[in-house]
Amino acid sequence: MERLQRLYESYYGCPPEKVLPIAGSASNRRYCRLTSEAGTCVGVVGTDIMENRAFLAIARHFRSKGISVPEVLAVSDDEMVYIQEDLGHDLLLSMYDKARKRGEDTSAIEDMLCRTMALLPKIQFEGAEGLDFNVCYPQPSFDRRMAMFDLNYFKYCFLKPSGLEFNEVLLQNDFERFADDLLECDSDTFLYRDFNARNVMISGDVPYFIDFQGGRRGPVYYDVASFVWQARAEYPEELQKRMVESYLGALSGYMTVSREEFNSRLRLFILFRLMQAMGAYGFRGWSEHKAKFVASIPAALKSLENLLGEPFEDYPYLMETLKKMIGLPRFAGLRSGDGRLEVKVYSFSFMNGMPEDPSGNGGGYVFDCRALNNPGRHIEYKYMTGMDEPVIRFLEDDGGVFGFLDHAYSVVDPHVEYFQTRGFTSLLVSFGCTGGQHRSVYCAEHMAEHLAARHPDIRVRLIHREQGVDRYL
Repeated sequence: MERLQRLYESYYGCPPEKVLPIAGSASNRRYCRLTSEAGTCVGVVGTDIMENRAFLAIARHFRSKGISVPEVLAVSDDEMVYIQEDLGHDLLLSMYDKARKRGEDTSAIEDMLCRTMALLPKIQFEGAEGLDFNVCYPQPSFDRRMAMFDLNYFKYCFLKPSGLEFNEVLLQNDFERFADDLLECDSDTFLYRDFNARNVMISGDVPYFIDFQGGRRGPVYYDVASFVWQARAEYPEELQKRMVESYLGALSGYMTVSREEFNSRLRLFILFRLMQAMGAYGFRGWSEHKAKFVASIPAALKSLENLLGEPFEDYPYLMETLKKMIGLPRFAGLRSGDGRLEVKVYSFSFMNGMPEDPSGNGGGYVFDCRALNNPGRHIEYKYMTGMDEPVIRFLEDDGGVFGFLDHAYSVVDPHVEYFQTRGFTSLLVSFGCTGGQHRSVYCAEHMAEHLAARHPDIRVRLIHREQGVDRYL
């Protein structure tokens, strides 16, 4: 931040009195607000010089076209840090979320969403006029390679981690056809790529556009799908229709529009964009353990399920795979969206590592069952589990398991009650033993049954990882 302070001083003639960090989103760029009596601005520390150059060049070009983007005030000699106009604090998506959660009238904000969509054709067509697309990062246009990158992003970062087994060759065949169809929509327009209400700031009742550094040449449908079907926003269907109509009305000033053809092509990009977003949620949420991305998964699954109500017949194996994925037990509680606490109770083998929390929240409890008498040492129990009667009798005849579980109950029960009062929706409770077959399975079974009986208003999901069991009580 020291370099930003020096840049601020060189522009304003005095050092900033305050430097306050601003929360970023998915990127590694760092933001802060620098203030003094001389003025306020937003400082940015980039991590990739090519990305910075793309933003700076596109920002200058857009302002020359009368497109509302923040003015870049000063840039360091190496172009790694810069300061820009401060547009305030009002993100359009945050305004909508807050009003909706408070039960307030959202009609004015919905009008602003429609106004924003009506500005998109100007960005796409006039923003492309005279723009040197070679400045775009990481490449000048949306092409087959970029389409396959995003499809594989979904496959490797969401589909595979979901645990669903699938035929990669058959899926790849549909991916190839899908990419071909997407590229039929090529045009010489600007594709914003991250066009959504989170990247629109309202300043003086005017929408301003930010975070367009990933833009490139590409089809107009992509940004419509990105904005209107942004999973986290969960816009109602009627509002989605209004936004699309606002866009089409403005689009008619730039090209002849067949609504039937437009909506048919748009569906392809809604599917594509949802898959790309889910890849991001899987990577940022499950791999990087960022809970806010995991929190977006239920809405994305719901949007995908609604979209597949009218199947894409040209991609039969992709359709089959997506429907199976949506129906996975791990997503059943997420898709319900009823706000109840879900407690996941695992049994596992320490030799295979401890379970990861798919919610991205982390925490919870891991109980080590290896101090209990081990049925696995006896040949007659070798092919049984803690769900089989002979193993159950073995553990209960010894007696130690009862005291062990009583202590576990006394720890977990108040935690469940506290999480319910706080409105939390996920808690992980795990039992591990050597093989994940006998002691841990028995304990997980009994913990799940105890919680379901003691706390009937929660959802209990029981997972015997090494046994391939995954069910709700």
